[in-house]
Amino acid sequence: MSRIRVLVVDDSVVVRRLVTDTLAGDPAIDVVGTAANGQIALTKVEQLAPDLVTMDIEMPVMDGIGAVRALRASGSRVPIIMFSTLTERGASATLDALAAGATDYVTKPANVGSVSESLATVARELIPRIKALVPNRGHVGALATPVTGSGPAAPALRPLGARTVTLRPAPRPRPLRAIVVGSSTGGPEALSRVFSALSSPLPVPVLVVQHMPPVFTRQLAARLDRATGGTVVEASGGEELRPGHVYVAPGDHHLELQRSASGARTVLTQGPPVNFCRPAVDVLFRSAVTVYGGDLLAVVLTGMGSDGRAGCEDVVAAGGTVYAQDERSSVVWGMPGAVATAGLAHRVLPLDQVAHTIVGAVQHATGAPAARASGGAA
Repeated sequence: MSRIRVLVVDDSVVVRRLVTDTLAGDPAIDVVGTAANGQIALTKVEQLAPDLVTMDIEMPVMDGIGAVRALRASGSRVPIIMFSTLTERGASATLDALAAGATDYVTKPANVGSVSESLATVARELIPRIKALVPNRGHVGALATPVTGSGPAAPALRPLGARTVTLRPAPRPRPLRAIVVGSSTGGPEALSRVFSALSSPLPVPVLVVQHMPPVFTRQLAARLDRATGGTVVEASGGEELRPGHVYVAPGDHHLELQRSASGARTVLTQGPPVNFCRPAVDVLFRSAVTVYGGDLLAVVLTGMGSDGRAGCEDVVAAGGTVYAQDERSSVVWGMPGAVATAGLAHRVLPLDQVAHTIVGAVQHATGAPAARASGGAA
């Protein structure tokens, strides 16, 4: 099997060497070139035709966001992983890059004691993403091991081949009291597209787990809040769930639910990672079942790994409904693919149909015509 050809772009000689040495240690990856700024990167992408690019954000001459925009404007669909700092500024710039068309991101090592520790950190965060985003080379496909803090999308990559999916028959009609959503790689842009298509608030609360670190989830919630007709907040723990509100799990915390006098409230915990992730989709979904039983709609969007599959098993067993994003529109069909191929999904949907289908399900279950999906689709 041919090796994955990677171009490393960073203005720091030290970081370029760190990333190059890290990737060179994996027999499935070949670093075919480096670039010190975005302008040079544009030329090298054309010359070298890499399978994937790692891209710094802050660089002279042309920064990473400008390079991403230029590559996408030229028609390039090469996967781009941004190299970001774990700060408010870094989080904001990373989300800008993802909105411009970057595919995913990793955070630069911080407060590590040695070069060997830095190498290990980069390898743990970066290599699984590279192999998941270039599944036809290397040794890891779309169902790769997930990585905590996984991030966003861009133009959808290629489908990974036909897989057998058997849809579950529609569950018996029942009330719908909450919606739970899980996503990872490609998730921030997928969430943005879904929620921006909801021009008015949903008449039930929505809870979201997106694999991201602290700071990034707060920025994500603020961006989704500006994009949608409802109210989106990063959960702080103890909130009473309200219709028309969306609660995003904060980085490094599991989001769970607890019964309360008015219905349910949020609970944040720092229990062990589940599926290598904190927050984990399975934790939210299973907790929601303990509060709402089968009066739930679970939605699993693009992402690496299989987080959400076990939680969807609980939702289905309780009589709830499960939707999964389809393979063609997913950046990585790991999480939704795990749900769909396990026969747990009642619908497998292109991303641009998710919002419209959610609205239809809510209206059917509640009789409330409050929410609309703009244009009839997400």
